[in-house]
Amino acid sequence: MNPTPSLQSLVLGGGCFWCTEAAYKLLPGVVAVTSGYAGGTEPNPSYEAVCAHATNHAEVIKIDFDPAKISLDRLLDYFWKVHDPTQVGGQGHDHGPQYRSVILYSTPAQRQAAEKSRAAASSDWAKPITTEILPLTKFWPAEDYHQDYFARQPNQGYCAAVIRPKIEKLKHDAAPSH
Repeated sequence: MNPTPSLQSLVLGGGCFWCTEAAYKLLPGVVAVTSGYAGGTEPNPSYEAVCAHATNHAEVIKIDFDPAKISLDRLLDYFWKVHDPTQVGGQGHDHGPQYRSVILYSTPAQRQAAEKSRAAASSDWAKPITTEILPLTKFWPAEDYHQDYFARQPNQGYCAAVIRPKIEKLKHDAAPSH
């Protein structure tokens, strides 16, 4: 009898965490996705403080995944499809440093995989990739009302206009490879 492999976690920021959370929940092998904040300077950041640019945190997601079902490389490859890593100062109509593109690694292997993935993805974009690759010092879960936001509020204006079309486009990329 084989023991169940332990879960691993990866922290990514690619714009609004409602969007990235919904996108990563499509992937088989992803066990949980938690919206939160990371990459800043203040402990216990709040949504209001992050939006006021008082903490230097980014809106991020923590992805808990089963490496026997989905690889770190697959999660990183998908990252480049979920958002525009060349946009400076936000994503789409969401502007501000909290919406920056960032990969926060917790191990040397994650750092190496992130750098390799960014280099490989650079040929897919006409403009230079601006995604930061930084060590994860602390992940702070966002307030409860941000968790599973799209699933709970699919008809809310932002969800209907921005997230739903993105999710529809990503469903093909999220399907398991055969």
